[in-house]
Amino acid sequence: MTQGWSARDTPDQSGRTAVVTGANSGIGLITARELARCGARVLLACRDERRGEEAAARIRHAVRGADVEFAALDLADLSSVRRFAADFRADRLDLLINNAGVMALPYGRTADGFETQFGVNHLGHFALTGLLLPKLLAAGGARVVTVSSGLHALADIDMGDLNSERKYHRWIAYGRSKTANLLFVHELARRAAAAGSGLVAAAAHPGYASTNLQTAAARMEHRRAAERLIELGNRIVAQPASAGALPTLYAATAPGVRPDSFTGPRLLGMRGAPGPSRRASWTRSDVAGERLWVASEQLTGVTFAGLS
Repeated sequence: MTQGWSARDTPDQSGRTAVVTGANSGIGLITARELARCGARVLLACRDERRGEEAAARIRHAVRGADVEFAALDLADLSSVRRFAADFRADRLDLLINNAGVMALPYGRTADGFETQFGVNHLGHFALTGLLLPKLLAAGGARVVTVSSGLHALADIDMGDLNSERKYHRWIAYGRSKTANLLFVHELARRAAAAGSGLVAAAAHPGYASTNLQTAAARMEHRRAAERLIELGNRIVAQPASAGALPTLYAATAPGVRPDSFTGPRLLGMRGAPGPSRRASWTRSDVAGERLWVASEQLTGVTFAGLS
């Protein structure tokens, strides 16, 4: 029962290790802070060292005795993903929160030549999960929570044009990357079950939460009027990031979370306590999930030992 579930309901996480991508601000920062508050050791996997260290300091200030550490991770560069995984020294990993992402950016490419939204939102996290899989399996009952969006409903994946080379529309590309997140969770859950693993792969989305994700594109393009308008909408309509983090925290820690579940805000999928969220039928396709999985392995060069 999720009625009224809040951060105070997060179970004790003592003795557990968590990695949270994009933990320097917004939902990722709050997720990391609350996991640390409940006793977890948390690695803040962020691209920017200064902002990552500042986030770690903020959490230590807010949570007495917090065990948090910054670790460099650029999801737009697979060599950085590989370094992060190689440097991860813990014997086990209990929680992997695939939170970081970009939204509705002008067309661009990652260091490896992938369309930015597909490359960061999906391929970077796919590679990270695969490289950390042995540590996740060693934990027994580990969870992988991937943050998608209600806007996945904008577009199904286009297997013939994963990098949006034929035609690019920023919002369609975003929707496809978020569909890719859900297909990844679906296929990971299916493969984990087939292998007899206790790994739980689940998805979450924050609804309409006030973070810097919405303003990033306008700021990048120096569209000051659009940036101010978005900021105004965030203040008037959006729920705070602390509320937007609840579906992720619930999926990561609540008892009985089912594999391949999709948790979001209860009220119209935009606000409120976490609960089951609607998802497009195409995100539960075994055929599409396997095709995307195989393509992602080929593109990243990362295979999931024991699950592939």
